[in-house]
Amino acid sequence: MVHVIYLKQIPSISTKNTEKEQSASMTGLIKQKQYDWKDSNLALFGSDLERQVKKESAQGEKAWAKAGQKVGVQIWRIVKFQVTDWPKEDYGKFYNGDSYIVLNTYTEDGSDQLLFDVHFWIGKYSTQDEYGTAAYKTVELDTFLDDVPVQHREVQGHESALFKSYFKAITILEGGADSGFRTVKPEEYKPRLFHFHGDKAHMEVKQIPRCRSRLDSNDVYILDLGLTIYQWNGNGANVNEKTKAMQYVQTLAQERTGKAINKEVLDEHSMDQTHEFYGLLNEDDEEDTDSQYEAGDSTTELYRLSDASGSMSFTKEKSGKVSQCDFDSNDVFILDTKAELFVWIGRKTTAAEKKNAMTYAHTYLMRSDHPLIPVSCFQEDKPTKDFRSAIAA
Repeated sequence: MVHVIYLKQIPSISTKNTEKEQSASMTGLIKQKQYDWKDSNLALFGSDLERQVKKESAQGEKAWAKAGQKVGVQIWRIVKFQVTDWPKEDYGKFYNGDSYIVLNTYTEDGSDQLLFDVHFWIGKYSTQDEYGTAAYKTVELDTFLDDVPVQHREVQGHESALFKSYFKAITILEGGADSGFRTVKPEEYKPRLFHFHGDKAHMEVKQIPRCRSRLDSNDVYILDLGLTIYQWNGNGANVNEKTKAMQYVQTLAQERTGKAINKEVLDEHSMDQTHEFYGLLNEDDEEDTDSQYEAGDSTTELYRLSDASGSMSFTKEKSGKVSQCDFDSNDVFILDTKAELFVWIGRKTTAAEKKNAMTYAHTYLMRSDHPLIPVSCFQEDKPTKDFRSAIAA
């Protein structure tokens, strides 16, 4: 079971602020702008952004030099149109203000052939430039690996089961990587409050507003101050919550090697109400402004992308149960199960159809009521396990 951990830091000044925001930040903290999933300007292939990325990559992408050479996971972060290596010790950690590319290289039983899944992951505060660069660079990496990979789009909080399987836990951190503990002075580190709730089978760990009203006596919380870490055990918390929280405290301390870390476990029943822990929490709660997008109709739909008529057309082919015989090797098909989107590339598909497949899939989702679902793009002869399950259901 993969635990997805959301660590949402108290809003701080982002390194990605616009000039106007930077000016305003001189007088107060500014909350990052959440990614607008209804933005119609996200079909970025063929745009000025794509041309900018191509210019930056004119001499070849050095980041791909060792990509896919051996079995395992490799991760890159997008920084100012550039693909940069993500430290191995941070694998599984993602900042919600950034975009990443994740490559999984593997072999199947009885074969030495290297196979690949390449994902681009979008943080909900990642900029449009970063998202577009990650999307374009994913296609570039696919080309570099001779079109063998299956391409995937992952959105924060809505990651596919395949993506989650690469990590023991997924930790979502607030801001961009440049705002992390390693890059700021201890005295400037912004406190974070984490909530642990669940049992042995399923443990949910997420960041919550640093407010006293959020404390529930049935759960466990960690207040991370940087050099001091408190673990608060509610009266009714179970042993699994306490153990998971303790393990996480140890992980935080180990990551801060060379720094004096003060760790303290607090039990609600033995604490005085004047304890410093309570004084470090705010009294007023904060509204959760995260938008949720769920399909109003769960009916599976199949669409065809074709240029057989002389111009590119995108048409609805079918609603309801879909089978293998509904696909045609001459075209691209987009299967929307409302829980995941599959982009099927026929073996006789034209170059234009193939190039536009992910763009049309993305544009389609932006116009839907469920744009945050995972997207997988693959060749006809390399269907994913989830796709096979979807058409067999």
